[in-house]
Amino acid sequence: MNDPIFSPGVKRTHPPRPDRPALPVARYRLRFRAVDPISLPSYAGSAWRGVFGRSLRHTVCVTRERDCARCLLYRSCAYPYLFETPPDPQGQRMRRYRAAPHPYVLRPSVQTERSIPPGDPFLVELVLFGRGNTYLPYIVQSLRAAGQRGIGRGHGRFGLVELHQQAPDSAMWRTIWREGGVLEGGGAAEPGSPPLPEVVHFELHTPLRLKRGEQLVGPEKFEFQDLFRNLLRRISSLMYFHTGQELDVEFRALTQAAYKVAIHSRSVRWQEWTRYSSRQRTTLQMGGLVGSFSVSGEALAPFWDYLCLGQWTHAGKGAVMGLGRYRIGDPASLPVLAGTPL
Repeated sequence: MNDPIFSPGVKRTHPPRPDRPALPVARYRLRFRAVDPISLPSYAGSAWRGVFGRSLRHTVCVTRERDCARCLLYRSCAYPYLFETPPDPQGQRMRRYRAAPHPYVLRPSVQTERSIPPGDPFLVELVLFGRGNTYLPYIVQSLRAAGQRGIGRGHGRFGLVELHQQAPDSAMWRTIWREGGVLEGGGAAEPGSPPLPEVVHFELHTPLRLKRGEQLVGPEKFEFQDLFRNLLRRISSLMYFHTGQELDVEFRALTQAAYKVAIHSRSVRWQEWTRYSSRQRTTLQMGGLVGSFSVSGEALAPFWDYLCLGQWTHAGKGAVMGLGRYRIGDPASLPVLAGTPL
């Protein structure tokens, strides 16, 4: 890459600190067509992340080092940035962690069907954050190459037909790439927040896996502060590592205020989900909360921008593979709010 992610020896600059979440977002829809019969697990996010990671490394790696951290290109290569995301060695945050939050979310379209016959089209959505959007060509090429290797049981092959991008704060999509054409991505923008309604209804679409202390939060113990604390940490970290900006807010005061927000009209349950980790060569339990709940709009005023943005970033464990996806809408008809991702 001509523009290294973090260059050792170069002093990190500190732009103005925003007092509200400011995270540029770009949402894409990849339209594939099955070449072979494709058999996917009940939730395909993990499978898509796996084929993406393997194909990305094969596509961009020029040294063939087994251990990326020992490679001279570790902090200037697309694969570590997107898939391992090393923290800035000069940064003050997360020094004790091996990786920062990844700058993307993969979202199989509404629980992609387990069996896809040859010739059938299917969709996968991709959300990119901050400077992660500049890596779109690498991602597209990697997913095109992944189609030749296949996905799921039997490694069913597929081909990328089209790529679409959603306009900011709009339901309109435009085609930015077709086979044989030139990629015309339009960049990222900060999503807006719609007016705060009197009652805010949340729909949890994919398992929301949260912890309080060292314990997973179950349906009976789930409170608003569990969701908000995770969102505040995730959004501020995405901003720090992928835009270079730090939130200038009172984290403790916001977190304490979230404890006072009460949930009502609660209909939340636990949905178990097991995935296989090829890296760890074992199955992992990845269950979480699904369902719906409501909160008084007046109580959410200090948290509204974070909650709206969280629809793009997702929340909790496994967000990068599409877990922790929720939508905000009216409890009666659930219309899509302006700028709300489906």
